[in-house]
Amino acid sequence: MQCFFLIIKEDFLDEVLEAFLELDIRGATVLDSVGMGRILAYEIPIFAGLRSIIPGSRPYNKTIFTIINTTILEPLVNAIEQICGDFSQPGTGVMFTMPVEFVKGLAENPLS
Repeated sequence: MQCFFLIIKEDFLDEVLEAFLELDIRGATVLDSVGMGRILAYEIPIFAGLRSIIPGSRPYNKTIFTIINTTILEPLVNAIEQICGDFSQPGTGVMFTMPVEFVKGLAENPLS
């Protein structure tokens, strides 16, 4: 099992969650998030010059995380890249996994 993390522009949230459902991912946590560059450029006056190099007009991202079976990772990554674009390109987003050794509190415990 893996904890799958995804950070994307908020514009893509609805489509990504639909893709989760199509892949039978029924539970995820969605958080509002802001990148470090955005905070530096807009909230710390000394770094205001950074505004011109930060792409996009929307200040917020969505951070999504969920527990998945490793077998679904490749189809999930493919589905997300179809929606958001190629993650090897700057500014597209970030996704990564971390191993899960223990989980309790899910409707169905994937480790049992």
